[in-house]
Amino acid sequence: MRLPDTVPGQGAGAQGEFAPYGLPGEPGSEEFWAAAAGPVSVPAGDGGWVTLFLWRGSPASVVFESWSQPVALRRWADTDCWYARVRMPARLRVTYRFLAQGAECPDPFNPAGAGGDRSLAATPDVPAQPYWPALGADPVLPLPSTRIRWTSGRLGGRRTVRVHPAGGGGPLVLLLDGDDWLYLHPAMTAFDAAVAAGGMPPATLVFLPTRDREAEFGCRPELWEAVREELLPLVVRTGLPVDADRLVVAGQSLGGLSAMYAALEFPDLVSRVACQSPSFWWAPGAADLADPLGGPLGGAVAARLRERADLSGLRVAFDVGEHETRMLPHCALVETLAARAGAAVRVSRSPSAHDRAGWRHALLRDVAWALG
Repeated sequence: MRLPDTVPGQGAGAQGEFAPYGLPGEPGSEEFWAAAAGPVSVPAGDGGWVTLFLWRGSPASVVFESWSQPVALRRWADTDCWYARVRMPARLRVTYRFLAQGAECPDPFNPAGAGGDRSLAATPDVPAQPYWPALGADPVLPLPSTRIRWTSGRLGGRRTVRVHPAGGGGPLVLLLDGDDWLYLHPAMTAFDAAVAAGGMPPATLVFLPTRDREAEFGCRPELWEAVREELLPLVVRTGLPVDADRLVVAGQSLGGLSAMYAALEFPDLVSRVACQSPSFWWAPGAADLADPLGGPLGGAVAARLRERADLSGLRVAFDVGEHETRMLPHCALVETLAARAGAAVRVSRSPSAHDRAGWRHALLRDVAWALG
């Protein structure tokens, strides 16, 4: 993570600080707060942006997910206006929150939320994310009506798996870290909108929660044996339209690693993959190192790909954030090796760091492509 540049005051009073962002009146006045929206970006002159974050009332910091270190807000004179003008690079979409009086809070001036305590920001040069509704922090997201109580003999414990037939249902789409896509980002609503608009074919979504990401998403067979032998039969028995022969696995970070591992080790089960920011640095013991990303490029997946001569039955979409500078070489090598082994490969880069704010668009687009 990097420390962003904060832009000092220009010595021109409120006009120099706030007028470029369309804010009238004196900071802290009712006129000022009535016009407040957040965050707002203006060109920085070097191809980047200067983005204004506002907070009303008490000392606070703005905390970014993955992209940078926190930034302390400054107070305008003796008013209730706290603010930061943060220099951002070109093309950045990021999740953020405010930390005030020890509590994590969403941005009250921003209608784009992600769960109860986070908001989404984007510089003006990033593409729109169609199908995803702009939800504040307060709304309770709709949940699929079909749920499976899965007690796994292979994984241990009991978990609730939600299933939703988007557009009436069809091929299975297994969403790893399913609770994030249920409770933080409204994936069910987004998939429904994409199907209705013709952006993807109907599909049956399976939201798979995880109990221990590092244990379940490392390159171990237990998760995929449990999916094949325990979970999928339960999904079929729901009575929903299910095409179990066309299974897409979508995962992010360690989930993306696990999805690709499944395609390599369980090709009869998984032949279509959509992975965003996959943790291809991973190798046994790497997570315990002082610099986990400093090991051999591509980690365990690249090593396995060098042994696989034929991946002609695999269809895999890779996406990684433009601002994930240390992840990019690991991902690039795996992408190249998969293509050389005969897989149908799609490669893209999102305007984000290691952040679900950027993964949302790639998720819909790449699942649609994987479905073919």
